[in-house]
Amino acid sequence: YGDATVPMDETLVTAAVDVSGRPFCVWHAEVPREMLGTFNAPLAEEFWRAVASNAGLTLHVVCHYGRNTHHMVEAIFKAAARALRQAVEIDPRASGIPSTKGVL
Repeated sequence: YGDATVPMDETLVTAAVDVSGRPFCVWHAEVPREMLGTFNAPLAEEFWRAVASNAGLTLHVVCHYGRNTHHMVEAIFKAAARALRQAVEIDPRASGIPSTKGVL
């Protein structure tokens, strides 16, 4: 498991990841429909849904609040990336399979 909360000015985003092999994405982020340079901001949701689906992740993304589209999208990417890194990091304190069921 991994989770991260990222503040970016007026925006606060939390992401949680389980590398479970059961792809699912919960998206609670109202990203305004506008362009950020050449990037269509609402496509952030489609990107993370595709990552979850193709990588077999359970992913939850929550934008608690925010007004600036750039800050919202950047905080979403940073929170999801940090949560994913935490989820796949080897924990030197743990031995064996990192599962309460004993198998992955």
